[in-house]
Amino acid sequence: MTRRPLTRETAADPRMLAEVADGLSSPQKELSPKYFYDQRGSELFEEITRLDEYYPTRTERALLEEWMPSLIGRLGSRSLIELGAGSAEKSRVILDAMRAAGTAALYVPIDVSATFLSRTAARLRREYPRLAVEPAIADISEEFDVPRRVPHPALYAFLGGTIGNFYPPAATRLLGRVRGAMERGDRFLMGVDLRKDVARIEAAYNDERGVTAAFNRNMLLVLNHELGADFDPSAFDHLAFYEPVAHRIEMHLVSRREQLVTVPGVGAIRFDAGESLRTEISCKHDRESVAQLFEAAGLEIEEWRTDPESLFALVVGAPT
Repeated sequence: MTRRPLTRETAADPRMLAEVADGLSSPQKELSPKYFYDQRGSELFEEITRLDEYYPTRTERALLEEWMPSLIGRLGSRSLIELGAGSAEKSRVILDAMRAAGTAALYVPIDVSATFLSRTAARLRREYPRLAVEPAIADISEEFDVPRRVPHPALYAFLGGTIGNFYPPAATRLLGRVRGAMERGDRFLMGVDLRKDVARIEAAYNDERGVTAAFNRNMLLVLNHELGADFDPSAFDHLAFYEPVAHRIEMHLVSRREQLVTVPGVGAIRFDAGESLRTEISCKHDRESVAQLFEAAGLEIEEWRTDPESLFALVVGAPT
């Protein structure tokens, strides 16, 4: 999504406006976590990944460093197509393995933040001068395209446990779109945040420095910037908790008082004191639940790797 200041000559994105109107009119107000991500939101998330409490990033990176040289050597992947690429820090582990194997030809980072993605692509072109880098600005929760001439075999990657941000039906649709783009010999690499001690999970979303809280409130600033809304972020508290029945973290912004928020094109939105806006879910998985998602999308688990504490998993999916 291209970030532009709203002026009298610049209209709000009608799709975004419709989604926000629908989400804010629901009994449980809810918006997609994609609205965290303007430039500042992307920077805040990168800061989150470096927090002591946030185990997924460092655990996943250790798994990648251990496994990618042998996996790429076996697969012979010539292209890496990554959904939700962000800064591509962990992607470099895969790209290094591809370069060492002499197979690196193309990297396609896909992300919703245009400015952040452009900077990432520029850095990668300097670091990997022989690698074609073709960024794609897209909302991965909807349709997305990959370049027509992709050298195969290709490795599709969805790292960081981000699959957890999708309700199961939406996760199945996303994986189905990936499966539809794959050819024989292509593989899908996915990072999965595993079910574990609840206190460990909740701590990752309630860091002492308040970075996650700032990230959560940034959604309101994005809505103000993109739609001309008048949210006051200081009037909302950050809340994150584990919901054990659905095996997921829920992040909310809780109204500190009764208030009216105006969103042009939507109208006045009432928040009661204590009423929340759900901004993210993060489903936690085990091997069985991943197998079910894969099967519904036309994939099967080919390989499964976890860290010694079973905090996180990397899974390779093959087309069925």
